[in-house]
Amino acid sequence: MRVLMLSKASLVGIYQRKLEYIAAAGVDLTVAVPPAWKDERGTMRLERAFTTGYTLIDITIRWNGRFHLHYYPTFPRLVHTAAPDIVHIDEEPYNLATWHALQNARGARTLFFSWQNIHRRYPPPFSWGEQWVLNTVDHAIAGTDSAAEVWRQKGYTGPLDVIPQFGVDDLLFTPTAERPPRPFTVGYVGRLIPEKGVDLLLRAVAQLGGEWCLRLVGGGPQRRPMEQLAAELGIADRVTFVAQVPSAQMPDQYRTMDVLALPSRTRPNWKEQFGRVLVEAMASGVPVIGSDSGAIPDVIGEAGVVVPEGDVTALANALRALRDDTTRYNHLRTAGHARVAQHFTHRQVAADTVRVYEQMMTMTR
Repeated sequence: MRVLMLSKASLVGIYQRKLEYIAAAGVDLTVAVPPAWKDERGTMRLERAFTTGYTLIDITIRWNGRFHLHYYPTFPRLVHTAAPDIVHIDEEPYNLATWHALQNARGARTLFFSWQNIHRRYPPPFSWGEQWVLNTVDHAIAGTDSAAEVWRQKGYTGPLDVIPQFGVDDLLFTPTAERPPRPFTVGYVGRLIPEKGVDLLLRAVAQLGGEWCLRLVGGGPQRRPMEQLAAELGIADRVTFVAQVPSAQMPDQYRTMDVLALPSRTRPNWKEQFGRVLVEAMASGVPVIGSDSGAIPDVIGEAGVVVPEGDVTALANALRALRDDTTRYNHLRTAGHARVAQHFTHRQVAADTVRVYEQMMTMTR
């Protein structure tokens, strides 16, 4: 079975372990990625970290950074060379990249992946392209149940599986033997943008009292405003800003944290689609606290703490409780690690994805 996957997300090195597991299952896998991707944090360049057993190719991208309009002009040539049985388009169905790849799949079976968990209506030509994809593609994968529901509501009637795009590498993200002696360290990992609620986290830790510090890892346009807010709250000396680091260095970042907070807030056109940092932290033995935005409660389950989004006092109380209750803290360390091992490893995601490929190969078209 030959699979050609188009996936800009796979330029992140730690995500590539899933690709190795797919190939190890007997799939002749070629993965096409751009040499870099631009977003509000800057430019993320291709990391070649785990590339055993499959072919990783960087191909030309046009309109880099434009989420709806980027595409890969040389992809048709790659389809001709690879002659795949399946073209796995790791893109949303309303994107030009998906339309272009699907149009040029040359008779291969096709699937798309989606995180979209809000039923949004797009103007033409995006609505036309989206509907064409839903009517044409052979299979779909949604990252969450809520995303799957959106595509059913939009009229997709074909086979659809719910599988996260990537899991977590449980060979890299591992718990420390015990919590090291240090001030209680609250961590955040992600983009510094309003919808991630970093301002709420700053206001929450300012209420903690006692000994604590805050570590914010990531980049984005809110870096300077968040520095200013920390100064206004009188906590600047307890807050450390860490610029975005290569993905393979992230396990070391989690080892500096005693709890990870993800206080995302829902917007009219966005709510948290998964929260990958939650599973990375839980795999690392770091308890997690998240808001009830989007998919966060489903990801955390009973293995962490969920607070109402936008509620600074509830967030502060949850942080304080974990700091002061060692028994509860240790329980969540263990529960979080176990939840990831059961549901969210690269190995599990790869196995589920290969089962989709096998189903597709038996489909009557």
